Amino acid sequence: MTLPVDLQDVEEAHARIRPHIHRTPVITCRQLDLQAGTRLFFKCENLQKAGAFKSRGACNAVFAASDAVAQRGFVTHSSGNHAAALARAADRRGSAAQIVMPSNSSEVKIAAVQGYGAAVTFCEPNLAAREAAAEKILETTGGTLIHPYDAELIVAGQGTATLELLEQVPDLDAIVVPVGGGGLLAGTLVAAKALKPEIQVIAVEPRGADDAYRSWKSGTWVPSVAPQTIADGLLTSLGSINFKIIRELVDVIWRVEEATILRAMQLILERAKLVVEPSAAVPLAGLLESPELLEGELTREHKRVGVVLSGGNVDLQRLRFGASTPAS
Repeated sequence: MTLPVDLQDVEEAHARIRPHIHRTPVITCRQLDLQAGTRLFFKCENLQKAGAFKSRGACNAVFAASDAVAQRGFVTHSSGNHAAALARAADRRGSAAQIVMPSNSSEVKIAAVQGYGAAVTFCEPNLAAREAAAEKILETTGGTLIHPYDAELIVAGQGTATLELLEQVPDLDAIVVPVGGGGLLAGTLVAAKALKPEIQVIAVEPRGADDAYRSWKSGTWVPSVAPQTIADGLLTSLGSINFKIIRELVDVIWRVEEATILRAMQLILERAKLVVEPSAAVPLAGLLESPELLEGELTREHKRVGVVLSGGNVDLQRLRFGASTPAS
C-alpha cells in the first residue's frame, strides 16, 4: 500500500525546519525505569519551541509555502499547541496568522498565541464552529489553512522527532507516543518503520477519548464524540490521512485511566524534574498501567523504549493531582 507520507518527506522536512526548532534532548531516569519495569528514553518535546512537538509540523508547512502564499498569511483552528506553533512559525516567516480557538481554551495557551503576534478569533467549543469560523477568515483574507494534524506536511514535520530520537538512541526496541488527531503517531510510524522495520510502535490514549483504539480495532474510522479526559490535547478525532498510516503500521493502541495519567504526570515532575502537560504523560501512563508485555524476545526489563513527551504547556490552575474526575 502506498502511504501519503514517506521517509523522504520526513527527511526533507527535517532539513527545512532545522533552523527553526530545537533538537530536543533525550533524558533517562532510573526511578521511572523502575516504575515502568523497562528502560525508558524520553524525547523531550516539552522543551521544544512553543512548548510542544507541534512546532515541527507548523514550521514545515509554513516554510514549505511559496512567498506568494506566505504574503497572504496563514489560518488555523486549534485549542492550543498547534495554535501557538503556527503563530510562532508565521511570525518567523514574516507572515500574518489568524487563529480560531474555542472559547474554553486554556488561558496559558491563549496568551502564548497572542504573544507570538497572531490574531485570535473565539468560537463555540466544537469542531463545526471551529471550521466555520476558519472558513470565514479564509474567504475574507485569502490566507492558507494549515490543518492542525490532517495534512501531509504536518505529518512529515511531526515525524522529525522520531528521526532525531533514532539518531540519538539507535537501538530502541519500541517507541510509545500519545494519539489524538494522529499527526504525531502517523509521523512516528513513517519514520520508525522505515528506519527500523522491526521496531514496535505503541500508541496510548485516554479511555474517555478512545476513538483511535476503536478505529484501529474495527478497521474503520470512528469519530471522537463527547470525549472526557484531562488530556485536552487528545480530544480530536483521527485525521483521514493519519488513519490510513495508523491502520497500516501501528502495532498496538493502549487505553489508560484518568488517575493513571495524573500519576504519570506527577512522577515525571517529581522524578525527572520535567514539566509536562497531561497529554504528554499518557505514554508513561500506558507503560504503568498496561498488563500487556512489550512484544519481542527480550524480557520487559531489558527493553529499550523511547517515550515522546509531546508537550509542556500545562495550565497548573486546572490541575489537582490525585483527582479522579476527568475534565470535560
